[in-house]
Amino acid sequence: MNIFPYIVSIILFLNVLLAFAIIFLERRDASATWAWLMVLLFIPIAGFILYLIFGRRLSNKEIFTWDKKSRLGLLTAVQEQLHAIKEDTLEVHHPAMVKYEDLIYMHLKNNDALLSQDNDVELFTDGQKKFHALIEDIEQAEDHIHLLYYIVRHDNLGERLANALIAKAKQGVEVKLLYDDMGSRLLSRKYVKRIREAGGQVESFFPSWIPKVNFKINYRNHRKLAIIDGKVGYIGGFNIGDEYLGFNKRFGYWRDTHLRVEGGSVRHMQTRFILDWNQASRKDIVYEDRFYASESKGEVGMQIVSSGPDSDWEQIKHGYMKMIMSAKDYVYIQTPYFIPDDSLLDALRIAVLSGVDVRIMVPNKPDHPFVYWATYSNIGDLLQAGATVYVYQKGFLHAKTIVVDGEIASVGTANIDVRSFRLNFEANAFLYHPDVAGLLADRFHEDMVDSTELTYKLYQSRSKWIRFKEAISRLLSPIL
Repeated sequence: MNIFPYIVSIILFLNVLLAFAIIFLERRDASATWAWLMVLLFIPIAGFILYLIFGRRLSNKEIFTWDKKSRLGLLTAVQEQLHAIKEDTLEVHHPAMVKYEDLIYMHLKNNDALLSQDNDVELFTDGQKKFHALIEDIEQAEDHIHLLYYIVRHDNLGERLANALIAKAKQGVEVKLLYDDMGSRLLSRKYVKRIREAGGQVESFFPSWIPKVNFKINYRNHRKLAIIDGKVGYIGGFNIGDEYLGFNKRFGYWRDTHLRVEGGSVRHMQTRFILDWNQASRKDIVYEDRFYASESKGEVGMQIVSSGPDSDWEQIKHGYMKMIMSAKDYVYIQTPYFIPDDSLLDALRIAVLSGVDVRIMVPNKPDHPFVYWATYSNIGDLLQAGATVYVYQKGFLHAKTIVVDGEIASVGTANIDVRSFRLNFEANAFLYHPDVAGLLADRFHEDMVDSTELTYKLYQSRSKWIRFKEAISRLLSPIL
């Protein structure tokens, strides 16, 4: 008796059931639903296992919990700022900010992102300089060091960091290091053990309780934050690893963007770190005044905006869209991955067609092949509309920056892709000051020298093989 037809029938029946399960579970996102159905079609049964690992949504239960004192204080301050904007009584330190009160209001309403206007900001685009400054700040710490990085490697830079943390922990400084379990999956136990033995605390975000099996593998803490003594904060794109210093031959020079901040926004970075730490650790951080010791240092307006799969709102993406829609003169974007959803792509297309100078810079070196070709597929749409696209040639471009009209900007961890908008936990600084926006615009112009322009004519001349890779990658883009 030939049982093969029965086996095929059972597999097809199970596949139909699993397809209905995916449709039900993904009912709020049609693009992701179709992408997963394609996976199920081409990889029966196994495709659903992949979905359980990479596509399953997080539970609706609250992931991050607030200490009552800090939560109540934050909500009161948020309501005060919302009221001031509504009543047109918000005092701004720079006149240009008045034009962007709607953006400020949206972040307050959507993310409890308080506005501070007393920040001093130092810009880093080179890893050597950024980590020299960070380790110097760590060496001068007197009370606490709080670090959160997506990737921590046990290489030369990782060893420098560990030695600095161990030295401070032995001096009695509170040291806390939080890393993403997936991003830092190659981090050795010896590395962690050394810091703990010195008195430091180390935790991983969404760790796997079963070896080699992690059903939260698709949800990653992609934030990069450092807070020293509650007075100095770092936020941006650099992780901990030698490649971020330009020592990886595959990528060459690493071009990224990071901020060193002194002022009120350090308090908001601290709150973000505490929330993430308390999710990962059994030893919660509770509210203490020493964690919020920031001093007024400058006049840059800033909001720290976070987003993640724990929320139904895509807060950082909404901020990007609002910035783009407010542009009158230009929009400069630097991103390693350009896989916008339809809403963001429409916003950029409308800006171009409205006469706004939209310039997008992407790397020439792929670190994820499917993402790379999906990027080029989406860029073709904007080239046709009239956007200008530059391909960075000096090394790998990892910066996540947007500058609008030389007045406002965003720097942080969120790429222009579905993963950053829906799957990763991200954090961005939204900046309201022409001096900082001008510096970022100048840096974009400098990077143009190390880039080649990708014209629409050149894009149209690509081979059929490249077009095929773009087509497949674009179909998979909702789940990359």
